[in-house]
Amino acid sequence: MILMFVVLAILIVGGLPIAFAFGLAAMVGLWVDDLNLLNVASRMFAGLDTFVLLAAPFYIVVGDLMVRARLSDRLISFSTLIVGRIRGGTAYANIVASILFAGISGTAIADIASLGRVFINAMPKEGYSKAFAASLTVASSIIGPIVPPSVIMVIYAALADLSVLTLFAAAIVPGLLLGVSCAVVVFVKSVRGELPVSAMTVPPRERPKALRDGLIVMTLPGFILFGTVSGVFTPTEAGGIAVVLAIFLGSVVFRELTFSSTILAFRTAARLTASLFLIFASVQIINYVLILGGIQADARKLLTIFSDYPFAFLVVCAVFFIVIGLVLDAGPALFLLAPILLPLTRQMGIDDSQFSMVMLIAVTMGLITPPVGVCLFVTCRIGDITIGEMWKELRWFFMAELGVLLLLCYFPGLSTWVPAMIGR
Repeated sequence: MILMFVVLAILIVGGLPIAFAFGLAAMVGLWVDDLNLLNVASRMFAGLDTFVLLAAPFYIVVGDLMVRARLSDRLISFSTLIVGRIRGGTAYANIVASILFAGISGTAIADIASLGRVFINAMPKEGYSKAFAASLTVASSIIGPIVPPSVIMVIYAALADLSVLTLFAAAIVPGLLLGVSCAVVVFVKSVRGELPVSAMTVPPRERPKALRDGLIVMTLPGFILFGTVSGVFTPTEAGGIAVVLAIFLGSVVFRELTFSSTILAFRTAARLTASLFLIFASVQIINYVLILGGIQADARKLLTIFSDYPFAFLVVCAVFFIVIGLVLDAGPALFLLAPILLPLTRQMGIDDSQFSMVMLIAVTMGLITPPVGVCLFVTCRIGDITIGEMWKELRWFFMAELGVLLLLCYFPGLSTWVPAMIGR
């Protein structure tokens, strides 16, 4: 197993795509353990033979369609209308827009690409520093993979053999808390007089239209959540219906979505789905080698240390996930670690929803931490700013979100209350 991880580290550092790095490292593990290499194909196929995974491409298509339909402009106007003209108002609007957009895009990159181009360029004109505008945008972007519907959560549910609806319900409170944590930082800076009064307003004549458009846009995530919670359809069926609704809203209601852009959305979703599924299938081989190598027996030794201290175990896991997130994207890190650690948490009496939220948020925070945070690079390119300049402001948001992570470790009800309320 040690040789397999050494090979994996060398391949990743060498720049080989993650899916191929996992696959080649797993083949080395099979060869060292004298296992049949034909297991590669069978394990990859078995890993993808899961009904839940069908939901992932649907939600990817929905997010791309809504981005191409320019819904971000409508959500920004809607958020500005909600916040009003107050000190730090545009910063609050940035957070609200991220929460609302998260219910549509389901990814952090889409949040930055759509909202960042507006806020990072508009906020400095009002008196905000470019570093603050970029930091707030990137900090609030990690709400995207948490607030349902979330693409990574669908794949994680398939990997961990959990209910997608349970994870969606468990993520509502943590996702909102991430938004609140960013708002607390903005509030403190506003009280100190470090932020200007909002100049981004909606003219009185346009307010009814902004309100109407915003409510229409929010029918999409509302439809998905209401339909799945009420049991009218499964999350997979909801994804398929949501694609149809997204095309209707983008092409008929708002008339921003053309036939060519719809085809491009499907092509983009197909490429992204293929890459995610290839990574998912490759990780199945590594997990197979680890299980045969006795990784679960080694992991059980942790029970002797943390069996009476579940909070300490969750904190250690959270720190470990953040460190892993520094070098691995959220998806591969989740795929690799979840099958190993979930059996341990169940033996400790830790609820699956609580551990899943801690794991998802901690790994996602790696997207906004140096040196290889993907969201940092995208934001720096949009804002024409260096990571060093941005980190001076981003660290305060990072610490606030770290506080949310610790709350989730200590208070399981933050993750389990909503699923229990709906009987999941």
